[in-house]
Amino acid sequence: MNPLFMTLTASAAQSSSFWTVLVQKFNEWSQSGPLSFVLRLATGLLIVLIGKLLIVWISRIVKRSLSHAKKINDLMARFILQLVNIVGWIFLAIAFLQHMGINMGPVLAGLGLTGVILGFAFQETLGNLLSGVMIVINAPFRIGDYIDSGSFSGTVTDMDMICVILSTPDNKRITISNKLVWGSPIVNYSNVERRRVELSVSVAYGSDLQVVKEVVWKILGSYAEILPDPAPVVEVNKLNASSIDFVVRPWTKPADYWKVYWRFQEQICDKLAEVGISVPFNQLDVHMINS
Repeated sequence: MNPLFMTLTASAAQSSSFWTVLVQKFNEWSQSGPLSFVLRLATGLLIVLIGKLLIVWISRIVKRSLSHAKKINDLMARFILQLVNIVGWIFLAIAFLQHMGINMGPVLAGLGLTGVILGFAFQETLGNLLSGVMIVINAPFRIGDYIDSGSFSGTVTDMDMICVILSTPDNKRITISNKLVWGSPIVNYSNVERRRVELSVSVAYGSDLQVVKEVVWKILGSYAEILPDPAPVVEVNKLNASSIDFVVRPWTKPADYWKVYWRFQEQICDKLAEVGISVPFNQLDVHMINS
């Protein structure tokens, strides 16, 4: 016989048994009188209230402990707090039903059987949950970091057990499942002490290369955002068909990356023009030979 069919049959039998017990309990409550039922329900709700306060108290203790742990980042702390709340409410629900006289044995026994079915039905959700655990453990990013994940880029604004939420520079909100994030290369631009700015300068053939270097160094020296260590690099990188290309590589803090990039691009043309050096454009020289 098909194992899945046997699992479904056994699970249905367990569910039927649970509902049978529930119907019997309703009959007992109706026969015992409304006063007895109201008292039992009131004490059950009191248990729920006390349990809720206990969950809140435990969550605060856990949150305080996690805030002092150096190896626990914000994402991991939030994930652990969510897990504590979910587990706490599951135990509280079981305690309430047990207090109401409902035998939870058939339900707990049926969880193992229905778990197989739920695994097939919610495999994507379970995959996101497990991927979320891997993200939390490995901590490739934090809240507030700017990252690339697959073909998406943005600042991490939130994360839960199912998805990661990014905010793009043009104020778009991107929700990506944890499974897709963990299954793609993650590039973190924020969780580093410094970044290298990749710049290039192209000049025409015949230009004084030493003068070009002096102009570039003068511009870089005027930027307070550029770090002295490692020292910037300004060297000839490539001899193209229509230009000589310099590579310019200063180092900055991540927050200053685009400030330096855009300001340099704006200033370099004017500074080169002041010393008589032209920026080339694509051109093709044609030589005519008389036959």
